[in-house]
Amino acid sequence: MTQSNTPPKKPFANEKSELHARNQHRQRYDFPALIASCAELAPFVSDNKYGDLSVNFADPAAVKVLNKALLKHFYHIEQWDIPAGYLCPPIPGRADYIHYLADLLAASNHGEIPRGYQVHALDIGVGANCIYPIIGHVSYGWKFVGSDIDPTAVSSTKLIAQANRQLAKSIDARLQKNSENIFNGVIKANDRFDITLCNPPFHASAQEADAVSRKKLRNLGRLEDEAKPVLNFGGQHHELWCEGGEEQFVGKMAQESAEFGQQCFWFTTLVSKKTTLPGLYHALRYAGATEIKTINMAQGQKASRIVAWTFLSDEQREKWITTHWHKA
Repeated sequence: MTQSNTPPKKPFANEKSELHARNQHRQRYDFPALIASCAELAPFVSDNKYGDLSVNFADPAAVKVLNKALLKHFYHIEQWDIPAGYLCPPIPGRADYIHYLADLLAASNHGEIPRGYQVHALDIGVGANCIYPIIGHVSYGWKFVGSDIDPTAVSSTKLIAQANRQLAKSIDARLQKNSENIFNGVIKANDRFDITLCNPPFHASAQEADAVSRKKLRNLGRLEDEAKPVLNFGGQHHELWCEGGEEQFVGKMAQESAEFGQQCFWFTTLVSKKTTLPGLYHALRYAGATEIKTINMAQGQKASRIVAWTFLSDEQREKWITTHWHKA
């Protein structure tokens, strides 16, 4: 009796049940459909060791073209590109954040998701990829401002918005000229934002970011004997790490948000590390937040959460809803 050297086919669930119910990426990637939408993807797709169509997720070029195909297939974005070396994030997780924010707004609006241009969102650290504004606008019609400390990232976001007709009037990119600030210098006197979002740099140093990237590549079976591995999702240093890491960044965000408490309904941020939460809660209470919410999320083996807070009283919230979301 001969034995086959072919590995047994790994069972996959047809649906990623941990993703949000409205997330379009709950199903496994349909590569033939994605290739039909974006022919550039075809050379990167092949059978993996289990006999399933896939791409090499350790290859930055493959990840970038996969994102381009997903944006074209699901969100009808015809023109999308990012400069070499900039963060190319996984789209399903980004979509989850947006859908949970829609739920947060709905909970403040008697169960109805506010939609359309009257909803204004601020993406802190929009990056060169513009993913959050794209998903937020296409899914719910929201209008976005994206800020970043990197002029190249701001220029890239502007180019993406201008190159796609449905985005041109719905996404604005602003340069944060002082890297020590988060909201100061970005929020203007007449601005009113219904929601802010942020995917902060998680790591406290380049060494920590490098170690995590090596572990990820090792898990993918793609770590080569090289001094500096190629990051499959890319990322400039300010996208991956900052002094003090996630805890210091979100603490600063909490402190600074109080200055704009009457100009924003809900402030939110992703928090990757559970150990960050106690310090953030303390900073928010000290800043005078009237309500703090924590929304748990999960993508595969990775657990994360959104922390949301507001400085508005119940009366101020009702007035905001009437004024901004229920205009005659």
